[in-house]
Amino acid sequence: MPTPEQSSLLPPLQASPSEAMLACALRPLDGHWDELRGTLSKPGEPSPYVAPAWHRFWAASGIVAPEELSAKAARVKRRVQEDGASYNVYQTSADGEGEHSASHVWPLELLPLLIDAPDWQRIEAGVRQRARLLNAALADLYGPRRLLSEGLLPAALVLKHPQFLRPLQGCKPLGGVHLHVVAFDLARGADGLWWIVAQRTQAPSGLGYMLENRLIVAEQFPQAFRELAVQRLAGAFRVLLQGLNRLAEPLVEAGQTPRIVLLTPGPANETYFEHAFLARYLGLALVEGGDLTVRERRVYLKTLQGLERVHGILRRVDDEYLDPLELRADSQLGVPGLVNAMRAGQVVVANAPGSGWLESPGLSAFWPGVAEALLGEELLLPASSGWWCGEVAAWARQREQLAQTVVAPTFPTSETTRGFQPFPAGELDEAALVMLRERIEADPAAHTLKARVRPSKQPVWTGSALEPRAAVLRVFALSDGAGGWTVLPGGLTRVASTRGAVGGAPDALLTMQAGCASVDTWVLTEGQSAVDRSSLLPSPLQAADLGRTRRMVTSRSAEHLFWLGRYTERAENTVRLARHALASLGASERSAHDASTGDMVALRSTLQRLAFLHGLLGDDSADAVAEPRRFAELLMRQLGNPQANSLLQSLRQLAHNAHALRERLSTAHWQLIQQLGQDFQARFPAALAGGEAELQALLASTDTRLAALTGGQLDRMTRDDGWRLLSAGRQIERQYFLADVLAEGLSAGLHDSDDGFALLLALFDSTITYRAQFQSRRELPALVQLLVMDADNPRSLAWVAHTLRERVRKLTRHDTAWGDAAIARLPNPDDWSLARLLPSDDNYQPLLDLLRECSGAALALSSAISQHVFAHVAMPERRVWL
Repeated sequence: MPTPEQSSLLPPLQASPSEAMLACALRPLDGHWDELRGTLSKPGEPSPYVAPAWHRFWAASGIVAPEELSAKAARVKRRVQEDGASYNVYQTSADGEGEHSASHVWPLELLPLLIDAPDWQRIEAGVRQRARLLNAALADLYGPRRLLSEGLLPAALVLKHPQFLRPLQGCKPLGGVHLHVVAFDLARGADGLWWIVAQRTQAPSGLGYMLENRLIVAEQFPQAFRELAVQRLAGAFRVLLQGLNRLAEPLVEAGQTPRIVLLTPGPANETYFEHAFLARYLGLALVEGGDLTVRERRVYLKTLQGLERVHGILRRVDDEYLDPLELRADSQLGVPGLVNAMRAGQVVVANAPGSGWLESPGLSAFWPGVAEALLGEELLLPASSGWWCGEVAAWARQREQLAQTVVAPTFPTSETTRGFQPFPAGELDEAALVMLRERIEADPAAHTLKARVRPSKQPVWTGSALEPRAAVLRVFALSDGAGGWTVLPGGLTRVASTRGAVGGAPDALLTMQAGCASVDTWVLTEGQSAVDRSSLLPSPLQAADLGRTRRMVTSRSAEHLFWLGRYTERAENTVRLARHALASLGASERSAHDASTGDMVALRSTLQRLAFLHGLLGDDSADAVAEPRRFAELLMRQLGNPQANSLLQSLRQLAHNAHALRERLSTAHWQLIQQLGQDFQARFPAALAGGEAELQALLASTDTRLAALTGGQLDRMTRDDGWRLLSAGRQIERQYFLADVLAEGLSAGLHDSDDGFALLLALFDSTITYRAQFQSRRELPALVQLLVMDADNPRSLAWVAHTLRERVRKLTRHDTAWGDAAIARLPNPDDWSLARLLPSDDNYQPLLDLLRECSGAALALSSAISQHVFAHVAMPERRVWL
């Protein structure tokens, strides 16, 4: 007989799909709404029926046996990994000081949350009304302040909030639209109705992840998606874009279209993946604060072609970080002068800063009165009860019922307020409750009490059963820019990571940081005719349009691409130098002839010098001549030193730059870079302990992966200005390294010995080419011809210099004066001749002078590009609109 906890884990013979799934469904805890069965879970036997929406889903899903769900769940996880979907979790560092972010794979469960048409109509009407209310409240608080003067909102609750921004007082956003995207967290209560438990107004997250969830889950159940007439998402996103464009149009000159960008805090942000994903979906440029600049109260985007006017900003940066001039002075995420540009009406910012105070749970009891005053309406959607302890009567009523509430912070942590993580007071013992009451009475305004919420239970496939998990739905309202609102038909649903909960009722404020998962949300319509089949795809391009198409490269992306090239080349050079240095030292130690000969001393001294100059040694204290074994040990340890200019550090910087370019790199390219650094770091300790042979094997493996990375950069990237900068970065690093190697080698006379001659060829990666052309000859003119003069050898200085000049020429075609001047400062291989550089075998000073010139010119060009192209420093203002 099945226990009260579950019906049975074995479906009956010839069961219908619904019966088979119900037989595998565990029973929810009592007192929670059961999404699968569509009823309240009560003591006794669970309902033998599934909800009508789930019955239709199982019938159309094509699932015959529950085991088929496991294969689909595996495909979901594989697709998430292929897409590189992730989120960052902030963790305390190992030393206990500071925090760092760790990337986690986005947790997506297989089965969607189903919402039928009548339920959605109630949600839609209530959310639309709430969005209008919040926008009206912002207009009042930053305007006439009627809500404060009439006592509808307590001044202490609003004005004390650190996210009520006084610099925004009197600032009227374009069109009077303060909010463009508002999110509401909803939980279905025991009565089967959806209740608001929280609202997000600053920069609500979840839109990008919701899209990712839909793309993955819908393809697992294509027939069910069609037969249930699930509402599409594109139409609502189109309303958002149209609204932003409508408000920005007055700022645009005739015949042009508004430029809207998505402002992100950067790759370290917990939801950076969705910033990049959403920007691609909406067709917006993804920018960071450093990409934008304000000139004459107008916002411009710094690009390779100059400054381009920005008319609208869809932001994912929190309020106080938006403008270091008027808000938080230590912010490096915002744009200096942005608030002033808003005051001047020269940019649309979505959402307008200053809305963070609306998220305070202490306001929940006041919204019905505010709605009556501002809208003349009663609220349509209920909200969970809340009591602000700063209101004496409210605290007096709830003081003895404290154990039945969740204690939440009224304000976030700031210089003047103290925040904390919400917690259920019922989990405290009596002594702790007494202390809590004393703490609240010492600072009542900082505390808000919220009623416990028992969210509904969503079925989650665990591999053997349908397990009920607490679910909270985040719904988004999007402004049309003209006072209207569209509620995005769906949402980001978060589910608990486990079935049970402490105290019998899980926290309704489920967070991804706490380890929750997500599910897709399907809003069912009343038929195919009700499905909005709008698309964000633009109208077909014409030939004339294609001729004007170009891919814009922001200065930030350009800088990361430039350093991606430099660190790729630097890692290759470091690996090559380390491999040949270790091999040469080992060979000299094992050699039968005296290791103190002049040739061997010159070889070791040169290796020591190159190792120090190029990051293989932390200092120049190790003596490769006197103590070759100790020198080799220090060199090996330095390769994995995370605090130095080491190989590990180069691989980490390579990953950092790739992470910042997530929206530009293919998934395979990005994953190869991530795995390269992670694998080296993981394998290095064992390889170091295993000695030179083990470390050489690790270096060989790393070298192979770097070669694959180079192939991807050369063969699988579009030859736009971004790629040209990547290539220029590589050539700058290559010219500096190769010129330095040859100069140090010639100065030490390495070309006079067999081992030294071979080392120079190896470090230039030209051994095979030399042997093919010159066989076993060991002659300086032949060496210089191949390594310096041969324009067909990609490892020769002539080839590098020609390539670098060509890259700079194409990159600066919009600024030819600066480009011509930069090229003029670079060595020109057309002016070189072997006879002039090498008058005789024993007179190569002209060649040494050229090598020093090449090395210095490479570093000087790098600095010039950084100042002129990336930072737009010391340059005439160039504004373009193409």
